[in-house]
Amino acid sequence: MLMQLDFPEYQFKLKKDKTGDTHIFDKYRKKWIICNPEEWVRQNLLRYLNENLNYPENLIAIEKKLVIAKRTLRFDALIYNKDYKPLVIIECKAPNIKITQETFDQIFTYNHLIKAPYLLVTNGLFHVFCKIDDDKKFSFIEKIPDFRDIG
Repeated sequence: MLMQLDFPEYQFKLKKDKTGDTHIFDKYRKKWIICNPEEWVRQNLLRYLNENLNYPENLIAIEKKLVIAKRTLRFDALIYNKDYKPLVIIECKAPNIKITQETFDQIFTYNHLIKAPYLLVTNGLFHVFCKIDDDKKFSFIEKIPDFRDIG
C-alpha cells in the first residue's frame, strides 16, 4: 500500500513485476518506472501541479541531466514558462526524509545553471515554495501558486 500524501488522491496505473517491485506508469515520460517513495512523491506532485494548479503537461521536464563541476547530476523536475524558459525547479524527497538545508543546497546547486525564478521542495507531506528575486533574496510563498499566476 502506498502512503497517502498531502495531495488529492489520484488514480495511477500500477503493476508489480516478478520480484514484487511496484511500478507506476509515468504519463509525462510515457514509461513504467519503479515506484520508490521519492517517485511516488514526484508522480503525485506532478499530477497535482497539472490537474489542480494548471501547469501544462507539455511544459514539464523530468530527471534531465546537468553537468556541474564535471559532475553529472539530475534534477527531479523542471517547469518551463510559456516561452520555454525555466520557471520552477523541483526537488522531491521521500516522505520519511526531512526537508533540510542540505536539500536546499542541492536545489541551489542545480539552479545555479538553470536559473529558474522559483524553487519547490517537497517530501509529499511538507512543501516549500519560494521565489528568488534579482538580488538573490528568497521570498517564501505559503502555498504552491497556480500556473496562471506565475507562468
